[in-house]
Amino acid sequence: MKQLNSDHSRCLFNKINLFIVKKMEIYIKNMVCDRCIKVVKEEFAKLGLHPLKTELGIVNLEDDHLTPKQRSKLTEVLNSLGFDVLDSKRTRIIEQIKNAIINRIFHSENLDERVNWSKLISDVCFYEYNYLSTLFSSVEEITIEQYVIRQKIERVKELLFYDELNLGEIANKLGYSSIAHLSAQFKKVTGQTPSLFKKARTTRTAMDSII
Repeated sequence: MKQLNSDHSRCLFNKINLFIVKKMEIYIKNMVCDRCIKVVKEEFAKLGLHPLKTELGIVNLEDDHLTPKQRSKLTEVLNSLGFDVLDSKRTRIIEQIKNAIINRIFHSENLDERVNWSKLISDVCFYEYNYLSTLFSSVEEITIEQYVIRQKIERVKELLFYDELNLGEIANKLGYSSIAHLSAQFKKVTGQTPSLFKKARTTRTAMDSII
């Protein structure tokens, strides 16, 4: 009886291992929102592929491999939609870093001022932060910290455009210590203050409605 139980356990263990091995990860560049996830899932399904999980930048497939024809067609279709299939390990890691940052900034209800970016990124990528930081800077020619700032400013622009929050609320939402801190960083990146940016967008929108 013990032998039977042992054999059953071994069989179950092997099946679990087989399932894990069969999972294939496809890394995709330029997936930045929930709509991107939906579009990518639909395109995989059209090609007869079977995603187990689709998230920003990564698709986990039930299939254990792609034929050259499938990979070529997948690349062609995704390229036509503005996405890229990533083959290089270095490129995949950098995309993971970007997606972790974008996901935290654009898809969090509120961004903690004291968010530990080095820990967050290391946990997502499973590498030491020093290695990730050096790799990112060597390829992107900016630091991870600078990339975080740029993405935060892009989020500020988006929130200013929607005009649903005042500047103080935006500063609080994105983890700035004060409106002055946000404004100084915004001007350093864009060359103009948040109020001027908002005024220019409002003027442009008014002109568009006349045209």
